[in-house]
Amino acid sequence: MQLMISNRNIQAWITRITIYILLILSPAKGSAHDIYFCGEKIPVDDRFVADKLMNILKRQINYVNIPSIRESVRLYMSQVEYWLRETNLPQDLKYLAIVESGFRIDAKSPVGAAGFWQLMPKTAREYNLVVNEVVDERTYFDKSTYAACQLLANYYLKIRKDFGISSWVLTAAAYNIGIGRITNAINRQGKNYFTMSLNPETSAYVYKIIAVKELFEYPELYMKNFGYNVFNTVPGKKINGKSDDTDLSSFGNIKVDVDETDGWHPPDLKQGLTQNNTKSNAGVKFIPAKIVGKYKHVTDSTIVTFKLQEDLQVLNWFTAKGRLIQGRVWVIDDRAMIDLGYDHDVIVMDKKGVKGILLSNLKNKETVLLQVTNKAK
Repeated sequence: MQLMISNRNIQAWITRITIYILLILSPAKGSAHDIYFCGEKIPVDDRFVADKLMNILKRQINYVNIPSIRESVRLYMSQVEYWLRETNLPQDLKYLAIVESGFRIDAKSPVGAAGFWQLMPKTAREYNLVVNEVVDERTYFDKSTYAACQLLANYYLKIRKDFGISSWVLTAAAYNIGIGRITNAINRQGKNYFTMSLNPETSAYVYKIIAVKELFEYPELYMKNFGYNVFNTVPGKKINGKSDDTDLSSFGNIKVDVDETDGWHPPDLKQGLTQNNTKSNAGVKFIPAKIVGKYKHVTDSTIVTFKLQEDLQVLNWFTAKGRLIQGRVWVIDDRAMIDLGYDHDVIVMDKKGVKGILLSNLKNKETVLLQVTNKAK
């Protein structure tokens, strides 16, 4: 099943930011940068840092309407999350729909794929969707999302049965290229997606999903590298008309550790829905801190100061209770997303446990929570 995204600007943007996000970041205070996709650990070593790629990306990136995509995410994401929970699929798969359609239920591709999940007519009918000249249920949100969940679950289970590996990375690749082609690729080249020789679209597909996940979940960590707030920037004209010549070859050295204990193993969905197994938060703790100072006119790059209410230990970095720490603000929607410089290891949340702080709550002595993750060695 060869799927194509209908919005070429979105496709170009995702392709170019993928390497930017996965390769250029090296945490200032935390450990080596680790990225997880559906419980599978993808370690990104700083040896992949490439100034040439940064220059290419800054020079060639196409602006697209990221605020519009984010608005669609706000409308639909909770519903996608519901279906993933009901079918016992990992939540990271919700970002697949952004890569496929830009979160547009009416998206259509030149090859005939349609809807939020860009299902082909034949595939849609196999999962009991009506597709004819009068009705196209690929554009019905609930029905198409459940069909996509069934498809993903079936691909995952087939790969697990045939090859003895539980891999959502390979499952995602199969969604793009088809289960038959990914099965043939595994037989010829082994089980590691990151070392496979596939067509250019499929070779970049999982990276695009991971890049979108990182950008939407940790925007405050990436804005400084773009140099502007992509979530608040109105799309402009294409910087130049050149094709995307970003080099993907260095990705071949990346290895993936499959987590067999993640609990995300779906049943045969032909037997009906099942409740999700909840993953534990081992290694995660919350440390209170208080805002110091007044912040009446908060904008991107405003520096906010916090006073620790408990000791902060992040791997080899220690800051005692009562000490001050600072972070840079990126304003997204009505919240301040704050980068403290610890990469993924310390995330600023409000006292309700919601990521970021409402702009109206950025005031002296307001309590916040620091979500601290210390990875097991």
